[in-house]
Amino acid sequence: MDWTPDEIKFLKTMSDPDKIQGFLDSIDYNPVYECRSPRWVIKKKSAHCFEGALFAAAALQFNGYKPLIVDLKSYNDDDHVITIFKKDGHWGAVAKSNFTSLRYREPVYRSLRELVMSYFDFYFNTDGDKSLRSYSLPLDLTIYNARQWTTTNEDLEYIGDKLEQIRHYPVVNKKMIKNLKKASNIMLKAGMLGSNAEGLFKPK
Repeated sequence: MDWTPDEIKFLKTMSDPDKIQGFLDSIDYNPVYECRSPRWVIKKKSAHCFEGALFAAAALQFNGYKPLIVDLKSYNDDDHVITIFKKDGHWGAVAKSNFTSLRYREPVYRSLRELVMSYFDFYFNTDGDKSLRSYSLPLDLTIYNARQWTTTNEDLEYIGDKLEQIRHYPVVNKKMIKNLKKASNIMLKAGMLGSNAEGLFKPK
């Protein structure tokens, strides 16, 4: 399935990662456990973090970037998926999140780990526990172009399954985890500003 003329017109306006982030920030957070295509996101103007990452990857691919996503794995919290891009040899990211602090990153990071670690202090659950534990190798979504992942009506959970399977790298060890401090109340309030309560993870 190809993009429609209207979709092409819209995607041409998404020519910069910051514009893609602006669109993701403007749409509703989808609290439903499903994984719909970027076409669906454009039509419904709704996405959770995984759907947002796939949309961002599709928009970047349309505008000449590689569609690369990375899984951020957590403990007692939702995992998070970001879309990464490179400018002038440095990494940045676009993301949809129910937390304001887990979204865009400027392309100023020299390595993927450096980029991922920029999320660490801002990645916490609703109890304020800092929860980021590992990150995956980038997944290049061009391997799924034959399945028309950008426009299909098929559920895209198979991409999530692949993300689970690929190698992840730890960001903290057991001693570090034991010594982690909770996010402050002001950080917690800031992070949850405008969040969709229905889509928030309930810590155990």
